Amino acid sequence: MQNSQYTADKIKELAKKKGISINKLLINCGLNKNAIYTMQSSGYFPRVEAIIKIADYLDCSVDYLLGRTDVVEVNKGDDPAK
Repeated sequence: MQNSQYTADKIKELAKKKGISINKLLINCGLNKNAIYTMQSSGYFPRVEAIIKIADYLDCSVDYLLGRTDVVEVNKGDDPAK
């Protein structure tokens, strides 16, 4: 989908489910405090590195934030210990 409004909504939804404030998420990911608002209002889309940081912080996949899957969990691959 890769729509900035959709991605902003997914970020807000997941942060709320995890009890994380948007302000805290943006600060910890090194983004401007208005990033989510700008995504929603003007179609701004952060650099891919920022989306990766957000996905890592929320422990979800980038594909989930972009609307390419409904699966929140990150595919961490096979366990090397096995």
